[in-house]
Amino acid sequence: LGVRDSKQLSPRKREALVPEIKAVARKWAYFDLQPWAIDKVVERAQKLRKLNYLEAMAMARVIRELRPDIAYVDPADVVAERYGEQILGVLPWKPEIVCEKKADVKYPVVSAASILAKVRRDRIVAELRKQHGDFGSGYPSDWRTIEFLESILGGTDAPPSFVRRSWSTVRRMLREDP
Repeated sequence: LGVRDSKQLSPRKREALVPEIKAVARKWAYFDLQPWAIDKVVERAQKLRKLNYLEAMAMARVIRELRPDIAYVDPADVVAERYGEQILGVLPWKPEIVCEKKADVKYPVVSAASILAKVRRDRIVAELRKQHGDFGSGYPSDWRTIEFLESILGGTDAPPSFVRRSWSTVRRMLREDP
């Protein structure tokens, strides 16, 4: 199929691969982490480890839905073994978890999953753009993102539900608001 790391493919190529991936995949599943759930974790101490744990729990939900004998995972944690153990610890059965850095480059199944997830995200972002206008890339270095945040945060004490309140850029803007 020509699947590889989704970040190395153009949006058009990723879109073109989706029907091909779905034609050969037996099953696929998504779990969308909502901004409020991320905010809740970030508000607690040790936020990096908590965010990694949140991602591990999301991955476990996908694995639970798919019920594979072997699950290939690209860990969010710098310690791949810990990430795999967190996932395994909440599953009602014990599949083999292959948890390796750069799994999206090493294993076509992870590349395919990454493509499906990236296309899903791109589609959600496109829908948000239709509703709210151009907000840029969503990265703090993007002037369009900064302008968008300034325009929606002006005169309010909270961003809309699709914006993470815990994002340092948003927190800084809310503190600077008179």
